[in-house]
Amino acid sequence: MAAKIVYKQREICVYLDGEIDHHSASLIRVSIDEAVSRKRPQLLVLDFDRVTFMDSSGIGLVMGRYKLMKTIGGKIRVQNLSPGAYKVMCLAGIERLGEVKQKEVV
Repeated sequence: MAAKIVYKQREICVYLDGEIDHHSASLIRVSIDEAVSRKRPQLLVLDFDRVTFMDSSGIGLVMGRYKLMKTIGGKIRVQNLSPGAYKVMCLAGIERLGEVKQKEVV
């Protein structure tokens, strides 16, 4: 699992790539939390476009980052979820925490 973190004006975009499991989620969590602590963005975007597998650790990753963003007055957006991951995120109630978007099919 790789996570490319891109800083924009008052926004951090995290482009996730590969599998999200317990081990990889903890590594990603540290990277994102450090970036958020340094930059204090208004919006954190988690882009799941290149995620090939996700277990419940993916939900925990999103929920924890939501809580972190809430403490600094920011928001979260989860985007480019596969249909299956989108369904799981909605069942977990993530759409009540921030914007959740399914991958657009072209």
